[in-house]
Amino acid sequence: MKTIRFNKTECGVDFLLKVASGHELKENYTFTDFYNTDYFEILFFKKAKGYLVLNQRRIDVTDNTIVFISPFQKRQWRLDPHHLEFTFLIFQEEFLNEFFADKLFTYRLLYFYQLDYPLSMAVQSEDIQKFCESLSEIASELKKPIYDSDHIIRSLLYYLLLKLNRYYARHNHLPLDKPQNNFAYQFKRLLEVHIKEKRRINDYASLMGISRIALNKAVQGQFSVTATHLLKQRLLFEIKNLLMFSNSTVSEIAYQLNFSEPNHLMRFFKTQTGLTTTEFITDYQNSLLSQRLQSSE
Repeated sequence: MKTIRFNKTECGVDFLLKVASGHELKENYTFTDFYNTDYFEILFFKKAKGYLVLNQRRIDVTDNTIVFISPFQKRQWRLDPHHLEFTFLIFQEEFLNEFFADKLFTYRLLYFYQLDYPLSMAVQSEDIQKFCESLSEIASELKKPIYDSDHIIRSLLYYLLLKLNRYYARHNHLPLDKPQNNFAYQFKRLLEVHIKEKRRINDYASLMGISRIALNKAVQGQFSVTATHLLKQRLLFEIKNLLMFSNSTVSEIAYQLNFSEPNHLMRFFKTQTGLTTTEFITDYQNSLLSQRLQSSE
């Protein structure tokens, strides 16, 4: 599978992010095979007709839609190139966390590394316009930076990302309470790093130097779900990705994900999805065939 890497040379030395009109990369967002990237993307569609397959889900993309994509998420675009107008914002996690002097910043945003709620939201046309005005200001500063451009860009970007977080929270009825600590965000970050070898909440609590009870309380307070739920969702996502996009057998996947034997993985998968791994793969292949037939019509 193709991985598109962040091109630092296009962004200059100081600002490792890019804002641009979609027409510059329209071919990447119309009819594509599955691919992923090593950066975050937020796409603001003023006009769109079609759909996106992302995180193993189909997302219908229409006018005034915003889409959020985290690094290395597999995606496939099926958009009408004749009805397409959008602006994109891309950046790497390391840059953003350093830019805001907060290594957990991307994990504080509800729409990134999200497995329970939609990775898109429909907004009003005037909201899209306001967001694009902020993006246009950022693009202008990136194009011709002067001595105080970093402060302007930082303030505009911080405002934009947090404003989107409010919209997303309200759209999905999620809490936005001020956290008492960073444990919930640290847990999400550690899941991204260790999910292939650590499957017990106690392992993560130990890494953080806190009790399992303290970790679960922090996660429930911040995300309204248990720590176990987040871990199972992230593990299930990893299994599905390997079943869909690798040539590994179930036995090999079980070994990669530190299951003691394949039967344990299959039992976990059936409990979480109601399907056997074979049924899941068959459904996925039938879905791909159906999409190809629709595209050829």
